[in-house]
Order: sequence, then C-alpha cells, then structure tokens
Amino acid sequence: MPRFVIQEHYATGHHFDLRLERDGVLVSWAVPKGMPESPKKNRLAVRVNDHDLSHLDLVDGTPVEGVPGAVRKSIWDNGTYETEEFGEEMVMVRLRGDRLDGRYAIFRTGGKNWLVHKMKPSGEARD
Repeated sequence: MPRFVIQEHYATGHHFDLRLERDGVLVSWAVPKGMPESPKKNRLAVRVNDHDLSHLDLVDGTPVEGVPGAVRKSIWDNGTYETEEFGEEMVMVRLRGDRLDGRYAIFRTGGKNWLVHKMKPSGEARD
C-alpha cells in the first residue's frame, strides 16, 4: 500500500503539507488551512514540487541555514492510502491514518491551485 503523510509546517506562514507516495516520489500540496473536516467545506491546496521519500519519516525539522522554508515541521498524520483515481486534474484517494480515515478528492481549479474535498461516507444522504 502506498503511504501518505500530512506535515504541519511553520515557515513564512503556518500550513499543512499533504504528500502522497507515487512512482518513487511524494506528490505534494500545501494546504493552508489543513484538511477539510466536513464534506460541506473544500480547502485550498497549492501544488508544490514533488518531494523525496525521506519526507515520509520527518519527525521534527529544525531550521536549516540558507534554506527558505526549512523550519519546524512535524507529522500531523500518516498512514496508507488506496487510489481510486490519480490524474492530471483529479486525485481521489481513501486515506487510512491515525487522524484521518476517509475518502478525499483533490481536484485542479487552475494552475497550481487545487481544492481538497472530503467525500461523504458511503450510504450517507446527500444535502
């Protein structure tokens, strides 16, 4: 099973990084307000460069002199995921972590901007 990690990152501003293991790298998005807790609200996700797999195990990063953004990071959640779709415009996964357990759609809205949507559990009525 491929792995995922969500890191809480304090750089120029507080945000979260969603990283999905795929083809030997971590496909990554910066999620300024964190993962959505409800299907009623989407969250902005900005596509960033793929990261090395070593970021899966990063527990606490300390500032690195001369490297912008390399400041305190911690693992907010991690685990495995199942892929339902992984395309250029849409990613749909089932995350199985310590904090998150559910289906999420990440879809492109333009350029590097994407939205993260928490899917309703199967069998739950639509609004």
